[in-house]
Amino acid sequence: MISMRHRFHGYGGVRAVYRDGKTVRGSMMSVKYMTRGKKSGYRAAVVVSKKVHKSAVSRNRVRRRIYEIIRQADNGLLENKDIVLTVFSDRVVDLSPEKLRAEVESLLAKASR
Repeated sequence: MISMRHRFHGYGGVRAVYRDGKTVRGSMMSVKYMTRGKKSGYRAAVVVSKKVHKSAVSRNRVRRRIYEIIRQADNGLLENKDIVLTVFSDRVVDLSPEKLRAEVESLLAKASR
């Protein structure tokens, strides 16, 4: 799980990313991102809708898995970015950890360019 300083607080930041951010889209999820300016660090949010799975337990499990991948991928590529990762495919629930990691890291690498 990522630390509290890497999370959004309130809806204003997420709303700004949705309004002004750029999008990188993959086959199962997309990343909206924008540069934060002079502020250091990154902020991340993961959105998993009920269309992915009706069970809150499954949606939260997907969310926690993706947060952990983001935390481990924190190697300077995400510096000064606001990131909102949106899951829109139900295949993510049953995806193996290696494939999920590859998908998320490829999207984050595209967003960091």
